Amino acid sequence: MSSSSSSSSGAQVAQQRKQQELQNTYSNYKSTLQQLAQKIGDVEQDAEEHKLVLESLAPVPAERKCFRMVNGVLVERTVGDVRPALETNAEGLKKVLDGLVKEYKRVQDEMDAWKAKNNVQVVSQ
Repeated sequence: MSSSSSSSSGAQVAQQRKQQELQNTYSNYKSTLQQLAQKIGDVEQDAEEHKLVLESLAPVPAERKCFRMVNGVLVERTVGDVRPALETNAEGLKKVLDGLVKEYKRVQDEMDAWKAKNNVQVVSQ
């Protein structure tokens, strides 16, 4: 084997390694974005459920009896007891949702910058 074929073979192996490294990094970004999107969907659904319950309870007198699931146990409370906790939970869900959306955007921007830096173009299969 001549030294020129040996060096071109080494360059080929290096190119394949670089290609595999790019593919792995891209896959990691896509996986992270998918996980964040799933969490965003879950939190949005929880927030919507809280909103519906709060809307349902709005016209109900504060002293009226209601039931709430706490750690898997159904407990009897009054609407006046439950409403503030639901409002607090709804606000917390909104903050979590805002944080997840910011994180998604950050990862998306990071991936876009990485793709530009490494001249990566996604090819659909």
